[in-house]
Amino acid sequence: MSAEETGHARYAYRLRVSSTALAALEAEWGRCRWIWNECVHQSRQAHVFNRSRPDGTEKRTAGPAQLDRMLTQARAAMGWLREGSSVPQQQIIRDFAKSRAKAIKDVKAKLPVNRRAGMPKPKKKREALPSLNYTRRGFRIKDGRLHLAGGIVLTVVWSRGLPADPTSVRVYRDSVGHWYASFVVATETQPLPATGNVIGIDWGVREIATTTSDPYDLPHPQHGKNAAAALAKYQRRMARRKPPKGKPASKGYRDAKRQTAKLHRKVADQRNDTARKWAKTVVRDHDAIAVEDFRPKFLARTTMAKKAADAAIGATKRALIEMGRKHGRAVHLVHPAHTTMDCAHCMARAKHALPLGMRTYTCTACGVSSPRDKNSAHVMLIRAGLVPG
Repeated sequence: MSAEETGHARYAYRLRVSSTALAALEAEWGRCRWIWNECVHQSRQAHVFNRSRPDGTEKRTAGPAQLDRMLTQARAAMGWLREGSSVPQQQIIRDFAKSRAKAIKDVKAKLPVNRRAGMPKPKKKREALPSLNYTRRGFRIKDGRLHLAGGIVLTVVWSRGLPADPTSVRVYRDSVGHWYASFVVATETQPLPATGNVIGIDWGVREIATTTSDPYDLPHPQHGKNAAAALAKYQRRMARRKPPKGKPASKGYRDAKRQTAKLHRKVADQRNDTARKWAKTVVRDHDAIAVEDFRPKFLARTTMAKKAADAAIGATKRALIEMGRKHGRAVHLVHPAHTTMDCAHCMARAKHALPLGMRTYTCTACGVSSPRDKNSAHVMLIRAGLVPG
């Protein structure tokens, strides 16, 4: 089986956690959180030392190898740390290294980072949500239950079967308070019958996706707007009952916070459901797809930020790419530069960018007029080298 025919996917399941397992999970998370914060401290110390060191002194590093040695020394000196499994503790160091590497990359790309260049934030006890990662040697599935290293046994709600033996699992708690197990499983491509059709897709705010075929256009479902009134009500309750700094929260505040989190989760699930259903329809009916390689981050700095966030363009694009990979369809990512300025009929380029309020594109070279987004969708097909069906 070639690498092109295989991939990996995540399968998430709800967990039923007993009081004994809950105490063990929280204790394990407390140890992992301490290790993460110690990694942050060591990295900052190395950062300060390297900036102030005289010439000729050896540069101090705090990479995964150095942090692994720190963990070994800490486990030898602290019985409290030895009570937990070494598997999630080692994985938290790997997660820290990935987070730090991403932050450094963002610094070089001049993107906003957390507090200090290349330094992830510490995890606060009352704010950070538990998340434990286990590799294959740290868990097993027996009699339908998930057994984690350290003697933690969890009941899994098997809403569907796993297609293969999982290679790793992440046990985490969401903002509502529910526990989940997310398994990583090797998967095979599930090819669909050839249709002979191709489609071009342009992303937008008024309509999330405008395509070269009208039946596959995705209108804005406005899930966030529909939930705005209820969300504002719970947020006002939280504001009224917010405890003073350093004081414990009241039961009313915790209830309002939980209702807010539940509503946010509901809207996120609705967006994901809409995106996946639309992506499955597009992938099922087309052999090749030309997609605008759109980066929606810049919309956060515009007056369309709220509507753009509700559209979840990034999640929809990701769902389409994943669905295409799963079913062996060709997904072509097209660079978005000048896609609104080129004519899909003669490929002549306008001299000036169209104002956002101008929704009809008229080519000054050939005189053809068409809706702006439809023209862009056809440009995607031409740039991808696909012939419209």
